[in-house]
Amino acid sequence: MNNIKLNLKLLKKNIQTIIEKKNLLSSKIKIVAVSKNQSIEKIKKAILLGQNDFGESYIQESINKIKRLKTNKNINWHFIGKIQSNKVKKIAKYFSWCQTIDRERIAILLNRHRSQYLIPMNVLMQINISQESRKNGIDINEYHKLAKTISLMPYLNFRGIMAMPSIQKNNIHAEKEYKKIQSIFNVLKKTYDSIDTLSVGTSSDMENALIFKSNMLRIGRSIFK
Repeated sequence: MNNIKLNLKLLKKNIQTIIEKKNLLSSKIKIVAVSKNQSIEKIKKAILLGQNDFGESYIQESINKIKRLKTNKNINWHFIGKIQSNKVKKIAKYFSWCQTIDRERIAILLNRHRSQYLIPMNVLMQINISQESRKNGIDINEYHKLAKTISLMPYLNFRGIMAMPSIQKNNIHAEKEYKKIQSIFNVLKKTYDSIDTLSVGTSSDMENALIFKSNMLRIGRSIFK
């Protein structure tokens, strides 16, 4: 537990340092611990230290973890991987968040399979801000229609957007991507009252993400290393 305890402490300290160094408005930053490929034992250690949000990408692996930890009612499981149509029913059943909706069909299927007896699923629209063919997400020029579709789904709670900007050595190029995602987020906030979450930032680009107003970070390596 000592390593995870120290890692979480350092992570939170680093976040606060960035906020103070860059004179950012202090706001609540939600940390999603990326727990894919991590053991149940490590996840339990993180839970004991107050970490309640976990991100998973592989359905069978994650369902096993969710079932084994189901007695802990404070855990929020986030699906952060590529969504295949044949996996949507399980995502709708087991997760409280889905961060990677990138097409209308997935939004419709998630809504269809989300039980009316569960609270609406918190969802984010994934945008391919770097426009790289190897990355998932809807094109930055085509997100409006998908956003409207998600907003009309009664069993989905449209909370915002998720993106994975390219890790650039060229700071000017990187800054353009972060500015774009922040701009899209602001447009959506003005359009939909439920929008409050910008999930951008990993262990590799945390500082840039915070500078451009991300309030959700997906952190794996820095916690579980």
